[in-house]
Amino acid sequence: MGITMTDVAAAHIKKQLARRGKGQGIRLGVKTSGCSGMAYVLEFADEELDGDSVFDHDNGVKIFIDPKSLVYMDGTELDFVKEGLNEGFQFSNPNVASECGCGESFNV
Repeated sequence: MGITMTDVAAAHIKKQLARRGKGQGIRLGVKTSGCSGMAYVLEFADEELDGDSVFDHDNGVKIFIDPKSLVYMDGTELDFVKEGLNEGFQFSNPNVASECGCGESFNV
């Protein structure tokens, strides 16, 4: 399946990479955290690491993900959403069984 992103998310990431002045895309992952067990990790990626799976978006933005995280995130779509004064990334992950009340962590 893999990891996908909306055009809005890709455009936002591309803009941030341009502002930063370097980088190939973003690195996604999961870590043990929060009240439900796992939380998403998102950071800039300057290069591909050994073992990474790489997913390309049409506009040249790449998503890098390690094999352990891919197990929990396979099939996920990344979006960038603006709601009123708030904005941020939103994950549509088909593997999630439950989320905590604040939406910061999930369980599969």
